[in-house]
Amino acid sequence: MTTELRRLRNYINGEFRDAADGRTIEVVNPATGEAYATSPLSGQADVDAAMEAAAAAFPAWRDAIPAERQKVLLKIADAFEERAEELIAAEVENTGKPTGLTRTEEIPPMVDQIRFFAGAARMLEGRSAGEYMEGLTSIVRREPVGVCAQVAPWNYPMMMAVWKFAPALAAGNTVVLKPSDTTPASTLLMAEIIGAIVPKGVFNVICGDRDSGRAMIEHPTPAMASITGSVRAGMQVAETAAKDVKRVHLELGGKAPVVVFEDVDIAKAVEDIAVAGFFNAGQDCTAATRVLVHESIHDEFVTALAKAAADTKTGAPDDEDVLYGPLNNARQLEHVSGFIERLPAHAKVEAGGHRVGDAGYFYAPTVVSGLKQDDEIIQNEVFGPVISVQSFTDEAQALAFANDVEFALASSVWTKDHGRAMRMSKALDFGCVWINTHIPLVAEMPHGGFKKSGYGKDLSAYGFDDYTRIKHVMTSLDS
Repeated sequence: MTTELRRLRNYINGEFRDAADGRTIEVVNPATGEAYATSPLSGQADVDAAMEAAAAAFPAWRDAIPAERQKVLLKIADAFEERAEELIAAEVENTGKPTGLTRTEEIPPMVDQIRFFAGAARMLEGRSAGEYMEGLTSIVRREPVGVCAQVAPWNYPMMMAVWKFAPALAAGNTVVLKPSDTTPASTLLMAEIIGAIVPKGVFNVICGDRDSGRAMIEHPTPAMASITGSVRAGMQVAETAAKDVKRVHLELGGKAPVVVFEDVDIAKAVEDIAVAGFFNAGQDCTAATRVLVHESIHDEFVTALAKAAADTKTGAPDDEDVLYGPLNNARQLEHVSGFIERLPAHAKVEAGGHRVGDAGYFYAPTVVSGLKQDDEIIQNEVFGPVISVQSFTDEAQALAFANDVEFALASSVWTKDHGRAMRMSKALDFGCVWINTHIPLVAEMPHGGFKKSGYGKDLSAYGFDDYTRIKHVMTSLDS
C-alpha cells in the first residue's frame, strides 16, 4: 500500500503556490529514511514572482515607523509560542531531532531572538547631527538595504530562518527565503504563521535545490544575499553576487578547537565537551569536535571521553533518553562515514565509528585519537557526531594547532588560570572564544567568524546593522 505524500508549496505574495512548471522533489524524514512530502522545485518563474512581490512590498514596509515593525515582530514571537507544538512537529519531521530537546532548546531561544530584534527595530538610528563645515549640518541616516535573498541550512531549519528574517524585517527590508531542499516543512509553517501578520510580499518562501538558490542570488532585484551553509556554497554566492555588487552575508563552516589544559576538572570538562560535540549529531558549525588536550592528562581524558561517548544515546525523536537524532540525509551519512573509513593508520577509534541501525541515518557517538595536525579529519569539517583528540605540550603549541585550520568561527579554552585564558582568548583567531564552556549563544551577542567561516554577524546589534545601509545627508544652514 502506497502512502500519499503531503504536498508542500511555495509562499509568495501572501499565498501558497505550486512551482510554476509543476516540478517537485521528495522530502525524506531522516529518522526513517522514507519520503513524507513533496516540495516545489522552484525555477526562474517562481523566483521572479517572489522577487516581484518583495520589491512591491518594500516601500511601504521600509516607511513603516519602527514602532509598527516592532509590533509585528512581537506578534510573530507570540504566535510562534502559541503554535509551538506544530512547529516542533514539523521540525522533528524535517530533521529527526528529539522532540523534547526541540521543545526546550529551540523554541525558547527562537522566540527570544525575534523579541530581541523587535526591540532593535526601534534603534534604527545614525550618529547625532553636527556641523563639520561652517554653515553646513551633517546628518547620518541608517536605512534598510531593500529586498534580501536568504538561504537557510538544514541543521537548524527553524532557528536559522529566524536568524535570517528577524533582523531583516526589523530593519525594514523585505525577504525571499529559501530553506534547504531537505528541510522545507517547518519554514513553510512559519510562512503560514508570519503571513497572517505581515503585509503581503514582505515575507516570501521558495523551495528548491541549488539551482533555485542560484537563481535567487543571480536575480537583479535583491540588494543583499545572505547564506548559512558550506564554504563551497558561500564562495559561489559571493562570486555570483559580485557580478552586480550585491551585499553578501556569509555564515559558513567551522572546525572549533577545544583547548583543554592540565588544571581542569577532567570529569566536568568531559561531560560538557561531550554534549557540545554530540548535540544535534554534531551538525553545528560551532560543535566541540576538535579537542586539544595537554599531554599530561591526555590518556585519562581520552578514556573518560570515550566512556562518555559510549554512554551517549542516539535514536528516535520520541525517545526521551537520546541526546541527538539522525544525520540529516543520506549524503551526509556517507560524508561522515567516509572520514572514518579514510582514517590514517596512526589514528585510533576509541568509541563509535559506525552507523546505528539500518533505518534512517543514525551514526554512533564517535571519538578518534592519535591524530596529527595535517590529517584530513583535523583540517576538514565532518559535521557529524565525531570528536577528534590531539595532544599538545605547551600553550604555544596548543595555540599553533588551534589556529592552523582554514575555519575561524568558534573556539573554547578550558583552564583555571585566568591569565592563560585571557592570553588564549586574545590569540585564538576565531569569531567566538568560550572559556570553560562551549556552545551557549545569546541574542545580545554576535555570532560569526573569520577566514573561510565567512563574514558578517548573526544575532546582536551587529547582526541588525548588517541589514542596513548608511546615508550622509548634508544641509546648508543658509537655506
